[in-house]
Formats: sequence, C-alpha cells, structure tokens
Amino acid sequence: MTAAHRTPRAYALLAATAALALAAAGTATARTADAPSTTVTPAGHSFAATLNGKATFKAGSLTVTCSTSSSKPVTGSTNNQVPAAPGNSNPSGPVASDLNPPTYTDCVASLAGVKVSVETSGTWNVSMQNGDPITATLTIPTGGFVLKSTGLATCTVTAAPTAPATFGTVFTNSDDTGPSKFTVTDATVSVKVEGGFGCPTATKTSVFNAVYDITDTTDPASRITVGS
Repeated sequence: MTAAHRTPRAYALLAATAALALAAAGTATARTADAPSTTVTPAGHSFAATLNGKATFKAGSLTVTCSTSSSKPVTGSTNNQVPAAPGNSNPSGPVASDLNPPTYTDCVASLAGVKVSVETSGTWNVSMQNGDPITATLTIPTGGFVLKSTGLATCTVTAAPTAPATFGTVFTNSDDTGPSKFTVTDATVSVKVEGGFGCPTATKTSVFNAVYDITDTTDPASRITVGS
C-alpha cells in the first residue's frame, strides 16, 4: 500500500502506533529522571561482604544451609571497591561495583545421607541505589554458582544456567554500632538441576536467603554507606 492509497483506517493505525511509541519513550525518560541520586562512600575504598548468620538455598525438596560465606578484595583487582570519585556518585541512578565471587563453606543439606559443596566463579556485581529503602541489586554471572551433592542423591544445581541472574536485596547503612548490611529475603534465582534419584530435576528456580555485613577493608574504622 503506497502513501497515496492509505485509507483513513490505516492513518488511524499509524497515528496510534506513533502515540504509543512516544508514550513509551516518555515513560522511560520519566523513570530515568525519577531515579534518586546515589553516592557510595568512602570513594575508592575496598570492602568485604561477610555472612552474618546462615545462608539458605532451597531448590525443590533440597535445602542447603551454609554457615560461612564471604567476598573479599584481592590485591591488584578493582573488584570489591567503591568507585573512585566522581564515579562513586550518580545524579539519577545506581552506583555499581564488581565483586569477587563469594565463597560458601560449612554447608549441610536437609536430606539425610547427602553431603554438599558450593563452587562459585566469574565476576559478580552489586548495584547500589539510594532510596527508601536503599537497594543493592546483585548479579550472578552465567553459571557462577554451582551446588553439588553426593551420597544418597548425586545432584548438580547450577544457578543462572543460561544467562546472568539478577535479584534485589535491601541495603542498611551502619548505625555506628556495627557495619552496614545487605539482606537477601526470598530472592528467586533461575537454576538447572541435574542428577538421578532424589534430585529435584523439575525445579527451575531456587530461593536464597542471607544477611551480609559490609565492612571497609581500606580503613576498618570507616563505614561503607549509601546516600544521596
């Protein structure tokens, strides 16, 4: 159909399509503009995330509880570091830092006769957004978390099996009596479960719960905080 032969109905459809496109663009712009400013301090300082309590992972009938977990800075790497100024501030959005993969040890399974271990890899990421509440969005790289069980059930649970997985946490600034924290509450992460008898192979998601203390390793007397 040429422009000369478009019917009134065709023009109406074109106009509606254009209006929807403009509305979508306007909404996206508004969302960006509405994002609060974020500043993470101290700029350039390195930080560690250390498990406070226990971390639990539930995939179908299998629940794993780990008592020790941490992500720490490594000499020569910029992972686990607040960006140097002015990169530690964003006037309309989050501030992100790459993370070394957290380690998980002292893990036990809910199934009798089953032993478990966790392997992590790749570069993880945390994105801090000021607000009420303050949020910290965590990203696991593709295949960056693998849980293996042996014994009565030999299973492999791979988180983010085909693409990076992102989930939200709540960041709580230090109240000067202890470190800042981020809290993971019933975070859902895509998984692939492989194995034989006793393995929840039909399960497609895992639920993760944990609390981590965020401490300044450049200056232990300082606190990692998120504000405007």
